[in-house]
Amino acid sequence: MTRLKIFFLTFSIVAICIFSNSKAYAQAQKQMVRLAKLEIDSTHLQSYKIFLREEIEASIKLEKGVLTLYAVFEVNKPNHLTILEIYKDKKAYEKHIKTPHFKKYKEGTKDMVKALELVETLPLIPNMKIK
Repeated sequence: MTRLKIFFLTFSIVAICIFSNSKAYAQAQKQMVRLAKLEIDSTHLQSYKIFLREEIEASIKLEKGVLTLYAVFEVNKPNHLTILEIYKDKKAYEKHIKTPHFKKYKEGTKDMVKALELVETLPLIPNMKIK
């Protein structure tokens, strides 16, 4: 094989890799990733957990655009939790908040939530799968 053919073959492979990765990166940049930090009235904590679990399970099962809803409660403050939310894009999030299961969760927990902070984030490794 001539040097010119090797050059063009190498160039083509590199170009394909760059295009493929840039396409994946562009899609990942469209994702909506954020943290929801909540404080729950401790007298309603068990009821809140039931609503939250039902909402997360329905969202993951029924909505393609909801990629991750992962809730964790703090050990030393059990009524404080953080939810990692990952949506395919902003459209998926907007669709999510209009679903019956989300509306049921919001309505059912409105008097249980003492504080809510929504933190918009940028992932270090976009599109990384959670095992």
